[in-house]
Amino acid sequence: MTLHTIRRFIIRSALNHNSHKRQRNLHVCNRCQLCTKSDLANPRNIQGSFKNQPITGSLHNGNQETGKSLHVPVMVNEVLEYLDPQPGQVLVDMTFGSGGHSKAIIERAPGLHILALDRDPTAYDIAIETAAQYNSAITPLLGKFSDLDKLLKSNGYDPCSIDGLLLDAGVSSMQFDRAERGFALSKDGPLDMRMDGNRDPEQPSAADVVNHIDETNLYKIIKRYGEEKRARDIAQAIIDYRYSFGPITRTKQLASIIGSVFSGDHTKDKLSRNAHLATKTFQALRIFVNNELNELNTALKMAHKFLKPGGKCVAISFHSLEDRIIKRNFMGIDIDAKINTKLSDHYKYKDPSLVMDKDHIGKLLEKHWSLINKKVVVPTEGECQLNPRARSAKLRAAIKVHEEP
Repeated sequence: MTLHTIRRFIIRSALNHNSHKRQRNLHVCNRCQLCTKSDLANPRNIQGSFKNQPITGSLHNGNQETGKSLHVPVMVNEVLEYLDPQPGQVLVDMTFGSGGHSKAIIERAPGLHILALDRDPTAYDIAIETAAQYNSAITPLLGKFSDLDKLLKSNGYDPCSIDGLLLDAGVSSMQFDRAERGFALSKDGPLDMRMDGNRDPEQPSAADVVNHIDETNLYKIIKRYGEEKRARDIAQAIIDYRYSFGPITRTKQLASIIGSVFSGDHTKDKLSRNAHLATKTFQALRIFVNNELNELNTALKMAHKFLKPGGKCVAISFHSLEDRIIKRNFMGIDIDAKINTKLSDHYKYKDPSLVMDKDHIGKLLEKHWSLINKKVVVPTEGECQLNPRARSAKLRAAIKVHEEP
């Protein structure tokens, strides 16, 4: 029996009596690796388990700095090229952040109007200030992608009334650079990661997840949302620490626990670049806490609903899970289909053994989007040198296909 096995046996034997009280079950999808359907993994499924379960340490935002100068928008020239804004148009910036993209769009086409959406209260405050600077050319909207339907309708915009839409997924630099938000590995802060801040007190934080979830589901979250090869070992390390030393409340604390699983001081990402050992795990927790993949899929559905026929949608992603959802929506591939499935594989009517009626065949062939760029667009080498956080960005653009009456 190894020392590691003995240590785990002692820990679990000593705490076996209380283990069922301390673990909280959470549903994570077993059907696919995308988890973008409404009945799949949702952090709200665990809210009931976290009520009356206080965690040591502050999980609230501290000083509400605006961070205006912290965020550098990525691929601005490409966004302007593919979105092609024109005076008099109405556009939606679904991830306003600090307003870099929106400002560039207004400067390119004075006279247009931008509806600036963001779920982060800090970004919303920046949008209000920016709107005053640009003579109300911007209408700030506070909410998630799933709130867009009611927000647009409450502002007088019906379906098929928007000329263009920009979606810059992921986390903004001003969130990473503020330790109290709990996103960054480089700064110690409360383990929070909620993009909504304190707007929704019922939303679980990253600390809630790592301190109350059971080992099996913690492994699933890290594996599926972080695509981490050592997910099982990391989940075991977190559970062992939790049982031995109590709650995990700080970002550096969690990063240290994750680092203990690895032998080196860094790992390699898919582009063979040095990355922090805890990067993928932090990504997984952030995606789960904020329900990012479900929200992204909803955003693309809302984009198609509110864009005019011929309206353009430009979407920027920062990791493969996001890019896969954007690609499949634009290409009309089922979200639940197997990875790397060709579009032609979905035309099941070609199988002579299957008999399908005309309506079903028409539905299979129906196109919702026409791709502007058939291949993904990436930042230039010069931009990556000036803004290293742009190096993972991928841009896809599409035009809403005219709908039949």
